[in-house]
Amino acid sequence: MVSVVPQHIAIIMDGNARWAKQKKLPLQLGHKKGSENLRKIAEACIDLGVKFLTVYAFSSENWDRPHDEVDYLMKLLDEYLEKETKSLIEKDVKIVISGNLERLSVVTKTKIQNLEDLTKNNRALTLNIAFSYGARQELIDAVRKIIEQKIIAQDVTENLISQNLYHPEIPDPCLLIRTAGDSRVSNFLLWQIAYCELYFTKTYWPDFDKNELTLAIQDFNNRERKYGKRPN
Repeated sequence: MVSVVPQHIAIIMDGNARWAKQKKLPLQLGHKKGSENLRKIAEACIDLGVKFLTVYAFSSENWDRPHDEVDYLMKLLDEYLEKETKSLIEKDVKIVISGNLERLSVVTKTKIQNLEDLTKNNRALTLNIAFSYGARQELIDAVRKIIEQKIIAQDVTENLISQNLYHPEIPDPCLLIRTAGDSRVSNFLLWQIAYCELYFTKTYWPDFDKNELTLAIQDFNNRERKYGKRPN
């Protein structure tokens, strides 16, 4: 049991390739297992009372991976949008995609738009999938939108920048989890995680389950969140 459940959890889903290598399986199977695990963790978040889940599925830097791997990940995204989301929709999950989607195919972008429209009124959980996402690019895009609005420099505030990010309706995460052992944030939600608690686990993403998620939340409950202020 956990005493306080974070309203918003963000996860860097790392370790699919290493999971496959460890088990002497094809790389594609690691990515497939990872995509299937996202549904399980989303369902676990609903059970635990988490309201927002943001996951790092494909970074802007991932476009530089081998062509065959990128092609497979694009195919996997299409399959996910068609199949894996069905059970989540039945569980009242709202699904949104964050990122610069210009390089995606017209077919994929249409699937994303249809899925977002279909789930826009769902309330059990908001699943925010960061795909073709980079935090620096998000900030660049926010600055461009502010300039287009002809807002003068003196009127630029933290709130204004936040309101021009990809999904300003989603609150900042309370807890960021990274699987597979690396201890860095890799250009993920740089603006939003200013006061976020960080949790790193060596567990590869395909093996990260509800019990692991609960351990992360329990660790979160052991933190004293001061937000730069002196405790009483």
